[in-house]
Amino acid sequence: MIFAAILAGGIGSRMGGTDTPKQFLTLGDKPVIIHTIEKFVINSNIDKIIVLTPENYITHTIHLIEKHIPKNDNIIVIEGGETRNDTLMNSIIYIEENFGIDDDSIILTHDSVRPFVTHRIIEDNIEAAKRYGACDTVIPATDTIVESINGTTIESIPVRDYYYQGQTPQSFNIKKLFNLINSLTEEESNILTDACKIFTLKDEDVYLVDGEVSNIKITYPYDLKLANTILEDGND
Repeated sequence: MIFAAILAGGIGSRMGGTDTPKQFLTLGDKPVIIHTIEKFVINSNIDKIIVLTPENYITHTIHLIEKHIPKNDNIIVIEGGETRNDTLMNSIIYIEENFGIDDDSIILTHDSVRPFVTHRIIEDNIEAAKRYGACDTVIPATDTIVESINGTTIESIPVRDYYYQGQTPQSFNIKKLFNLINSLTEEESNILTDACKIFTLKDEDVYLVDGEVSNIKITYPYDLKLANTILEDGND
């Protein structure tokens, strides 16, 4: 089976000026998270969509889905975790307990606040995860990358041609991902920033899928303004 895990466990502390997690803020005429879920709903290759939210937003999320995407039995809402990787593990555990995991099971993990992911990106992730076992959606870095260890002076300026900006989805063979997670030491678990790092820590290849500049992550107030502009341009 092919699963999509929509990671909506964060509280959006960097958005500022609101107590509402950013994934529930309005974009156009509906919440950001609904725009995101809809991109996966229309893909017939995806069997189940698991939405992971803070515990106190589970009921709210269910009501939003019932309002905007009614009569869809393929969407499941469960509790996220304290960290991104805890949230990911919750999705894997849920899949194992309710559907089982075989050698062909695939999971696409996606930020709930990236509402402009395209059908092409999703399809490419499915194919790459099937073929290679792990992939990450990226775009080439356009700005000069500056490394500073102390936060005050420049340590180095790497060759930009070798650097990419990570997006989502990040997609995996579930069995392989689950086995690698269980093999992590405590020290390795403490330095994780995303699921792809699990593979790199274990010297496993992660293949690149081309993203899109428009596949933005809504993190700051400016991002929401930009997202509304993108949405309006798309409706012209």
